Amino acid sequence: MKMTKDQARRRKKIRIRKKISGTGDRPRLVVFRSNKHIYAQLVDDVLGKTITASSTASLKDVKLTCDGAIAVGKDIAEKAKGLNVEKVVFDRNGYIYHGRVKALADAAREGGLKF
Repeated sequence: MKMTKDQARRRKKIRIRKKISGTGDRPRLVVFRSNKHIYAQLVDDVLGKTITASSTASLKDVKLTCDGAIAVGKDIAEKAKGLNVEKVVFDRNGYIYHGRVKALADAAREGGLKF
């Protein structure tokens, strides 16, 4: 039986998470994409806590497009700078590095995050 897209993404996610982990000095920037919104959060895997998060749901007048992903990327970079975080590990969460995921990553880089 053929795997669905979601099953394939979850398998890729597990494979990625074996290799990367976030710390307090260099947290993991996780991207989650749904049909209505795009979410980004900084996670410290050592403590098992989310440091900060941003999404199109929390930002006003932002729609789910590449422009919305850019707004979320800039917002998460701004919040990270406020917490003195400059370096992160990017976790694409099994999604293809294209479109909204790439737009969010590029905007976070422009905002000052290094990964």
